[in-house]
Amino acid sequence: MLLAGALLVLTFPDANLEFLAWFGLVPGLVLIVRSPSAREGGVRAWWLGAGYLIAALYWLAPEIGPAVLLAAAVAGVLWVPFGVAAWKLLRPPVTWPRALAALVVVPSCWLLSEWLRSWQALGGPWAVFGASQWQHPAVLALAAVGGVWLISTALVMANVAIVLVIGSLPRLGAVLRSGPATAAETTAATETTGTARAPGPATLRPGLALLGVVAAVASVGAGPLAFALTPASPAVRQVTIAMVQPGIIDNAVQRVDASERLTAELSRSGLLRRVKPDLIVWGESSTAVDLTLAKNRAQLLAMQELSKQDGADLLVNQDTTVPGKGQEKVGVLISPAGIQGQYIKTRLVPFGEYIPFRQQLGWLTKISKAAAANMIPGTGAHVLYATDRAGQPLPIGVLICFESAFPDMSRVDADNGAQLIVYQSETSTFQGTWGPDQHAALGAVRAAETGRPVVQAALTGDTVAYDARGRLLAWMGQSAHGVVTVRLGLPAASARTIYDRLGDYVPWSAVGATLLAALVMFANSRGFPGRNAGIGGKDEAQYVAGQSVPS
Repeated sequence: MLLAGALLVLTFPDANLEFLAWFGLVPGLVLIVRSPSAREGGVRAWWLGAGYLIAALYWLAPEIGPAVLLAAAVAGVLWVPFGVAAWKLLRPPVTWPRALAALVVVPSCWLLSEWLRSWQALGGPWAVFGASQWQHPAVLALAAVGGVWLISTALVMANVAIVLVIGSLPRLGAVLRSGPATAAETTAATETTGTARAPGPATLRPGLALLGVVAAVASVGAGPLAFALTPASPAVRQVTIAMVQPGIIDNAVQRVDASERLTAELSRSGLLRRVKPDLIVWGESSTAVDLTLAKNRAQLLAMQELSKQDGADLLVNQDTTVPGKGQEKVGVLISPAGIQGQYIKTRLVPFGEYIPFRQQLGWLTKISKAAAANMIPGTGAHVLYATDRAGQPLPIGVLICFESAFPDMSRVDADNGAQLIVYQSETSTFQGTWGPDQHAALGAVRAAETGRPVVQAALTGDTVAYDARGRLLAWMGQSAHGVVTVRLGLPAASARTIYDRLGDYVPWSAVGATLLAALVMFANSRGFPGRNAGIGGKDEAQYVAGQSVPS
């Protein structure tokens, strides 16, 4: 089961076998359905989820050590309802009501696990299944309708549909049976055919096969249909964004110098003087000094001068310790006139920037590079107002690194009138792994969800840009350094996608479907009146042909 879960991570960067997501869950589902009991099915799903998370987060191991296994084991339990639902609804022989219920309940249980673990204390929504489709704007269109959650639902539904097709075929259906038939099942089969056999479809069940095919086609076709029916909001203005990637430089002073040199290339005397940016973005932790303090005024004045020479506001990021408070990461918007706004990172990286339940898990600092002290989070997402080259306000939603994993934060910025979502990132700790690429891919999903272009400036890569439908416009990888410039069309500040307006209605619907299924299962197990009358009880009525019922 661990391997079945790990297989799904190949759908994400760097492997980018995103097509695998449409059928890669089938082996795991088959192993769950073959379980001898619902309890075992839930346990197998637990292992499936743990394997999925261990593989998705492997690149954290050098930093936080056994915390990766601990987090995967804890979060894996969230897949137990998925396993129980799959076992209850997909084990043969599958009836029509169970087949229809499986197409709704099983994806809902999967989505429930993803939504619950998106709570920051459980690690946040990293490697949400739907994010694997980041390279396909036609599929990402579902995110504009229901967020990344709707893409996950479509993917799992396609896998469930394939299992239904397998179960409807006489020979393939045998893989869903857990083992020898029970005595009662064998007796029933013998009375029907004259020979003992395991339960399951003796012949093709074309109706069930057709249902599976239709459901699979609907799942795959939902994205392109949404893409056709929900066009992007028209662009009301054009802006040019420059993103600075200095590369791997460990010394904080030298890192600032490198960023300043690259930024100066955008001035009238620089190599990039023909580029006329409206905003210049540096990566996370691009400076190690607090620009608000008087003792660091020389550094601030140098940045103000850069902004003046380049004719554009400069968005930098300071990683500093505030006396009496603690460490903070702050996005700072600088114009020729000084600091125009700040945003403090709100969602912190578990174990890397804080340790959840530190009193119980603080021992991890002794055996790993887990955070020695908890960083100080900000108060939430809000919009900063830059000024473009024409002197017009440019409302931007500034978020920092790990926060690109959270759909609600970019949605809040969009609701507050941001026309552009900007991420500042620093992932040099994980250089050479799949982590930075997985991180950069999230921008495509956030762009599709909000209907806003997304840019991400990273110190060491990846620096990326996406248009309002999630189409990739620029990508500077981990081994490069330089300046990336991109021209973007921005929607009106009032533009909203369906997901912007309705929020997380998809996961809430999944919660409702899961609870309803649990109530039905409970009612069946308790034998409520009207549920199993005359079936399976100790008393049976027998009628003999040709005789009247005694009065």
